[in-house]
Amino acid sequence: MSVTELKERHKTATETVNSLREKLKQKRLQLLDTDVSAYARAQGRIPVSFGPTDLVCCRTLQGHTGKVYSLDWTPERNRIVSASKDGRLIVWNALTSQKTHAIKLPCAWVMTCAFASNGQSVACGGLDSVCSIFNLNSPTDKDGNLPVSRILTGHKGYVSSCQYVPDEDNHLITGSGDKTCVLWDISTGLRTSVFGGEFQSGHTGDVVSVSISGSNSRMFVSGSCDGTARLWDTRVASRAVRTFHGHEGDVNAVRFFPDGNRFGTGSDDGTCMLFDIRTGHQLQVYYEPHDDNEIPHVTSIAFSISGRLLFAAYTNGNCLVWDTLLAEVVLDLGSLSNSHDSRISCLGLSADGSALCTGSWDTNLKVQSSDEAFLITHFFPTLSTDNMLQLHLFRCSRTTLRSHPFLSDPHADLGVWRL
Repeated sequence: MSVTELKERHKTATETVNSLREKLKQKRLQLLDTDVSAYARAQGRIPVSFGPTDLVCCRTLQGHTGKVYSLDWTPERNRIVSASKDGRLIVWNALTSQKTHAIKLPCAWVMTCAFASNGQSVACGGLDSVCSIFNLNSPTDKDGNLPVSRILTGHKGYVSSCQYVPDEDNHLITGSGDKTCVLWDISTGLRTSVFGGEFQSGHTGDVVSVSISGSNSRMFVSGSCDGTARLWDTRVASRAVRTFHGHEGDVNAVRFFPDGNRFGTGSDDGTCMLFDIRTGHQLQVYYEPHDDNEIPHVTSIAFSISGRLLFAAYTNGNCLVWDTLLAEVVLDLGSLSNSHDSRISCLGLSADGSALCTGSWDTNLKVQSSDEAFLITHFFPTLSTDNMLQLHLFRCSRTTLRSHPFLSDPHADLGVWRL
């Protein structure tokens, strides 16, 4: 069979698949008699409300001299690592705003960073097509720079995203511009599995985001410039478990829902979506109409610890807080005082859900919280970390905080999610 005939057969097969996919979409729409938000309203659910002190910008982390591209929290919630165009990783104490490490990178064109779950190492990747691992406990060289402890080499394109496998600091998953994801064994520096690629049913565009399930570390989802998100099982690398369609632009961000049964996406088409991994259905679309001709792209997303809130960052500098149940914007962090002056490129929620950090092209990071540990150091910056935790000045706020949907919501997992 000639190359021309193969190309023609491939074209015909692609057209057939697209036609069947459209028929399946229309059939699902016929069977869909309601959606999450409509059902929730019918049950009398009301939107989450925020008071003036429910979320306060209590930290501005200044130190980078270039655009901030990525950030990640440690599980103990008091440290953040950020990656910037200035070619450095900075590790911050989020409570005191102090820098504990400033790591000069071999390649300045960094795009992503991640903290190990034990908080002892960080990873980063970028246009050098490798993932570099730094042990924060290693001694510095004669110039005061922290040496690279391991270089993970194997991608044929830029490394756009990376995440340590939860509770397995020896394994890491990366996404790349070569259209693949890779599971790495950090101890050996070797690839354990490759997901996608030329001879597999993977992405047809650059992989730009990955997210590992917190409830099942064998499952992860990837977002791509091909407009799809794909669910993978690390035990079966040959093909994706499911492919999720719906976006009309690059899928810049993916993030698992807290229960591990759903995940969210953010796209260049200006929308966020919620998908169910068990059925493959799109549960909800989150879109804010704009008067401007240019629709702001979604750059990053995160869920509150209950899943009731979705935080979405946009290229116009806004950071919208969505009520995931009712698909309504309940707060715009960009409209608050002391907000960012430029595009918000990344955001992340602390492991206990008490604080949100955003990173921007204005070179700064900002920590939003209503937790007393952050608020005390905000209003009393000269207090030591030990003393601030002994104060009871804000003790009355703890009950309010813990009952707020930012942290918990007894109705967050209504049967509506199982539609």
